Amino acid sequence: MSNTLNRKLKYGQIGGGRGAFIGAVHRRAAAMDGKTELIAGAFSSTPEKAKASGQDLMIADDRNYGSWEEMLETESGRPEGERIDFVNIVTPNHMHFAPAKAFLEAGFNVIMDKPMVHSSRQAQEIVEAVEQNDVVFGLTHNYTGYPMVKEAREWIKSGKLGKIQRVVVEYPQGWLLTKLEDSDVKQAEWRTDPQRSGIAGAVGDIGSHCENLVSYMTGLEIEELCADLTTFVPGRQLDDDANVMMRFTNGARGLLWCSQIATSEENDINIRVYGTEGGLEWHQEHPNWITFKDPTGPAQIFKRGNGYLGEAATRAAQLPPGHPEAFYEAFANVFMNFTDTIRAKLEGRDPTELELDFPTVYDGARGVKFIEKVVESSQSTQKWTTF
Repeated sequence: MSNTLNRKLKYGQIGGGRGAFIGAVHRRAAAMDGKTELIAGAFSSTPEKAKASGQDLMIADDRNYGSWEEMLETESGRPEGERIDFVNIVTPNHMHFAPAKAFLEAGFNVIMDKPMVHSSRQAQEIVEAVEQNDVVFGLTHNYTGYPMVKEAREWIKSGKLGKIQRVVVEYPQGWLLTKLEDSDVKQAEWRTDPQRSGIAGAVGDIGSHCENLVSYMTGLEIEELCADLTTFVPGRQLDDDANVMMRFTNGARGLLWCSQIATSEENDINIRVYGTEGGLEWHQEHPNWITFKDPTGPAQIFKRGNGYLGEAATRAAQLPPGHPEAFYEAFANVFMNFTDTIRAKLEGRDPTELELDFPTVYDGARGVKFIEKVVESSQSTQKWTTF
């Protein structure tokens, strides 16, 4: 028997303090449906900055923690219903693994930024922690939250495009065209540092989004890949441009290009999918419509918020047609489904298929493996690397 949970879900955030970009995005996204409340946090790696950031966010003193370890110990000791319902991790990459594993093993639900962790070994430990402790885990691959991405997914699942034969996915940025990491720019500093970012630069930061978008939208599985990573900016330690050819298990072929030195480009992640019965095209910088390419007639543009769209796209649309929705709303849709799944669990019911529509720990583990295999392929003299 299920019971309606008549309260907001309470959460704590790790990272996201003063000077951080993505932490504020997560907070706004989590708050958008009015069903969550930020009540705790360890917002920085130093106690002083963590406390100051918590004061900025008006967190109560007794839940404004100097470290995530302190938050874990104190929140674990609170009665059920008073402790936080989930933890949101928005630190640089190297700080994902330890708090995620610790909170999962303590029975807390976790949602975190990508890439999940630094290695497949760490990823497997996170998978095991999720499975063994009956917790909900979400990964904020926010591009899966766009209504028209969900519509495209339904088209492909329903066979509207026929058998998929070719996928082209791109993510061009230009912000790291110069050695910005030497100019006291925090976001550039950690993303180009192997100690904090991991073994990959552009591939880990934005190539991981490309891989996830292909997997989410098409359901295709990579069989082999052939990668070429380049570092164009002298003195930079990690790749800033990548080309990856992919062979999928169904025989389809794919091409992935991501770059952070593509002059004047901003955030135009885009995807084109071609099947035997039709094709589609979607651009994140124009996210509210998707093009269907009919081999026997004119191309058709489908727009967000209209009644002719499927259930997933309709659920993800927050505004009437013609009112633009974008980045924050896409993030909010990931949070909505993640928190609705937690709510279902607390109410003693099975979450619906629509509620379960968010990136999981398995998507995170596959993404880590993708990064490793791309780096391995690029460093190898062998043409194709088995995935």
